[in-house]
Amino acid sequence: MTRDHGDGSAARCSCCSSPLREALLAAAALVLLTAQGVVAQKVRVEEELEAYPNESVDLRCQFIDGGGRTKLTQVSWIWEPSDGQRDNIAVYHPIYGQSFPNVAFKDRVVFLHNTLENPSIRISNLKMSDAGRYTCEYATYPSGNEQGTTTLVMLAKPKNSARVVTVQAGTKSVVVAQCEAVDGKPAATIKWQTSLGGNHSTSTTSGPDGTVTVRSEYRLVPTPTDNGRELMCMVEQRTQERPWVYPVTLSVEYPPSVSIEGYDHNWYVGRSDAVLTCLANANPPPTTVTWTAASGLLPDTVVVDGNKLVVRKVDDAVNTTFICEVRNKHGASREQITTVVIERRQLTQGPSTGAVIGGILGALAVIGIIVGAVCFIRKRQDDTEGPPKHKPPPPVKMGSSTEMLNKPSAPATETFPLTPGDVYYETTGSEPVTNLDDETSGALNGGTTPVLGDLATYDHDVDDYHGNDLDSSNHDPSGANIARGESFVSPAMYV
Repeated sequence: MTRDHGDGSAARCSCCSSPLREALLAAAALVLLTAQGVVAQKVRVEEELEAYPNESVDLRCQFIDGGGRTKLTQVSWIWEPSDGQRDNIAVYHPIYGQSFPNVAFKDRVVFLHNTLENPSIRISNLKMSDAGRYTCEYATYPSGNEQGTTTLVMLAKPKNSARVVTVQAGTKSVVVAQCEAVDGKPAATIKWQTSLGGNHSTSTTSGPDGTVTVRSEYRLVPTPTDNGRELMCMVEQRTQERPWVYPVTLSVEYPPSVSIEGYDHNWYVGRSDAVLTCLANANPPPTTVTWTAASGLLPDTVVVDGNKLVVRKVDDAVNTTFICEVRNKHGASREQITTVVIERRQLTQGPSTGAVIGGILGALAVIGIIVGAVCFIRKRQDDTEGPPKHKPPPPVKMGSSTEMLNKPSAPATETFPLTPGDVYYETTGSEPVTNLDDETSGALNGGTTPVLGDLATYDHDVDDYHGNDLDSSNHDPSGANIARGESFVSPAMYV
């Protein structure tokens, strides 16, 4: 901080930067804020209230005097509209009583308590124009006037509606639906929910009482395919618990489009009750349907029944071109078909019952083949991976070859554990390959040492048997002539 002298020089004020001065300024600010807080707390009111038209609202006011040294003289309620001047609407004096100077609030304002300490009022039959600031002001001694202000917010639920606009199919964008929220406060928000490829525009209009009307229009280039399609209007506003939703079904009008059905190219001479049907797609529905023939008048055998043309008996007279014309308020459209009369009936092969049954049986046969193939494959796998089905015969203890000769040919059924020294004879699954008929061959029984000889030789002692080579030349060759089918024993195996 500088001080400007007359000669233009500047001298710094040394006391301005003094810590003592800063402390004094801070203390003064704190005292001022405290005083303002005390004053604000003397008149207790609500900061803001919300209300609706035709309802009532209570504006509370109470004077708080902690020390009890303030003398209350009079209290007044002052209304200040959003765009107007302040005006007293209610006054209370302990001696002169109550007064309601504003005509607009007369008979609608009353004091709830007949005291200065609690001069709360009630306003009935509220209007949207009642919105504004309401100040409860006390005339006191010795501090002067004390006051508190409440802001009254008037809310209004909008009146929502939506409607369709009937249009004609064309090439320009037009309004096809409208949605509006009338006289709402605060202003509503309008949205459209649809899969149509149009767009919308929104406008607002303010009312004299503070309400707002919102309107939205949906536009598109209408085509016949848009007729009957649906879009949704959704209105959101503060006073509504949930959005207001309303469906709108489009109405697009267009001239008829015509087609003829029923001709099967089999109109033979003598056929009866051949029918042609004229179909029309139009909005609004067709008003007239007319059948004509290119050759002139309709043949005598033809009868028209609405949109149907019935030929009672086909002959050469119906060998012509039939024309169907359909009309509505947007125009007319026609379609024609040429019928050719043939001499004999053409047989058209269609699906017969036998073919259907054959198809079903064929399908069942295919399924059976597939199931059989799967079972066969699984059986082969089980045969390959499973244990052998033919169990070899159990070992049989043999004492000598004589016992083998005397043993019955039936397979043994008893099993015994093998012990060292026992002889195990390995059997074969089939008859051994021998050359028993050829006695001149070098060896019998497949070339192995003969195990059968003259029965007399087996009477010798076993010790004499061991150590001697069993040469086939030392025995009677006739001893090897054993009939086919008898048992053969393989060479001995010692285990």
